[in-house]
Amino acid sequence: VQLQASGGGLVQAGGSLRLSCEASGRIFSSSALGWFRQAPGKEREFVAAIIWSTNSTSIAGSVRGRFTISRDNGKKTVYLQMNSLKPEDTGVYYCAARNPKTLSIYLTSSYDYWGQGTQVTVSS
Repeated sequence: VQLQASGGGLVQAGGSLRLSCEASGRIFSSSALGWFRQAPGKEREFVAAIIWSTNSTSIAGSVRGRFTISRDNGKKTVYLQMNSLKPEDTGVYYCAARNPKTLSIYLTSSYDYWGQGTQVTVSS
């Protein structure tokens, strides 16, 4: 599986961005696709994830109510809609995918494939 992320940029606080992650290769029905982010000097953290077949989603508490994850089956693309952005949302955003497994969907180490990252900068 290869992942291509896009949609990052510079935005003022309170603004919105939509990130896209296009997947190529085989995606199993029980696969999960997720978004993670990494701020300078910090560890990569979970943002959101979606189960491909059920459309079930998980959102980190720090972005719940502001970010939404969705997917387009036909385009094999996952989206992260980010609203009401804050300066603390700044970082490199990565999309990731994993084969079906029982490990927690929040674990960075449970993901098998990673995209190249896209920079999101929110100015105050």
